[in-house]
Amino acid sequence: MRQVPTQEIVQQVEKRLLRLTPPQALILSFVGLSMLGALLLKLPIASHQPTTWSQALFTAVSAATVTGLVVVDTGSHFTLFGQWVLLLLMQAGGLGLMTFGVFIIYLSQGRLTLTHRATLSETLNQRGQGNLRRILLWMFGFTIAMEALGTALLVVQWVPDMGWTTGLYYSFFHAVSAFNNAGFGLRPDSLTAYASNPLVNTVISALFISGGIGFVVIVDMMGKRRFHDYALHTKIMLLGTLVINVIAMLMILALEYGNPATLGGMLHLDDRLWAAWFQAASPRTAGFNTIDIGSVLPSTALLIMVLMFIGGGSGSTASGIKLSTFIVMLVATRAFLRSEERPLIFGRSLDSATILKAMAISIISLFCVVTGTFLLTITESGTFIDLAFEVVSAFGTVGLSRGITADLTIPGQVVIMVLMLVGRVGPLTLAFTLAHRRRAPIQYPAGQVNIG
Repeated sequence: MRQVPTQEIVQQVEKRLLRLTPPQALILSFVGLSMLGALLLKLPIASHQPTTWSQALFTAVSAATVTGLVVVDTGSHFTLFGQWVLLLLMQAGGLGLMTFGVFIIYLSQGRLTLTHRATLSETLNQRGQGNLRRILLWMFGFTIAMEALGTALLVVQWVPDMGWTTGLYYSFFHAVSAFNNAGFGLRPDSLTAYASNPLVNTVISALFISGGIGFVVIVDMMGKRRFHDYALHTKIMLLGTLVINVIAMLMILALEYGNPATLGGMLHLDDRLWAAWFQAASPRTAGFNTIDIGSVLPSTALLIMVLMFIGGGSGSTASGIKLSTFIVMLVATRAFLRSEERPLIFGRSLDSATILKAMAISIISLFCVVTGTFLLTITESGTFIDLAFEVVSAFGTVGLSRGITADLTIPGQVVIMVLMLVGRVGPLTLAFTLAHRRRAPIQYPAGQVNIG
């Protein structure tokens, strides 16, 4: 039998990698990042007590997909080395591993090829490729600036409490976790100890909102001064984020106001307002909590599930179906009810391709959530709302849980890991990767189907 030279094997691998489509490369990058993270977390120096392969893989997938669901306590189980592994996984997963690769190519070569631009377009969910280099540079500059600013502000709170070394590290860890919408914390109760702290609430929520609104929006805002001049997507994201956060805050305040296990146990109104605001903004993929999620009422849990399903902005560190997708579906529904030919928003009409894409994302996402919930009801013994909450949290890469993550069986953990990966790379990206595009050789006449 002829032995194949190592160089020939390497060349064959390179050819196959070059033939990968951007969606395929994106998915493989997250899978590879998760596997590498699992190997590092399995090392004896990464934890204070032995870590099983299932624990290492689940934690790595959760960090790489910036979810925040954990089967072991991050602060007490992992050593400083293990926590730094999680930080690197969150940073790479938040910005997208492919974005990191393209950025390195740009720094080394000073230019972006068509292949690199296509990959970056897929990562950022952008149609055009004209401003990708500008967006790429803004991404890394804005990320560094926000994480540094968040660390500097959180130091004011945590250095007096913990000392310079621990306080600075706590500030940096939570700033990176918040901006990347990861939700990993170093305390087993997340941020419940700071439910009424204005500084922590403001800084953490500002970080995950800015990270989850979308880098394209940030670049557009930096280049223009007036709201009227912003692009349509920017207007939708800014106004939509404000409206949905305020409405969610008022609803959580009303629902949980008399619940002694959550807001009802707080003495002052301003404390309840801070907690309601934070818990309204956090479910759109941030994953931090300042109240006990397992103690909220079923109605509040359902509201949080809706927020997790909607998610943040396209081309951001957030996941979910995306706020812009949700708004497009609402606008299209309004146009249908008004018998309008084309949906209108901010003086612009939406084309059929955008509406079909929003519909496809919503349907595929709903199918993933229903399938995941069905599978968990088979493998797990928890209540239905707890299982459904876990599934939506995993798919939206949020990280909020009603306390069942650590008790999941191995099959249940596999279901959650798949959902986290699918939610991070995007359901439409996954569908395009699995589907084979075919052009019909024959044009068929239109048919009539009764709807509703």
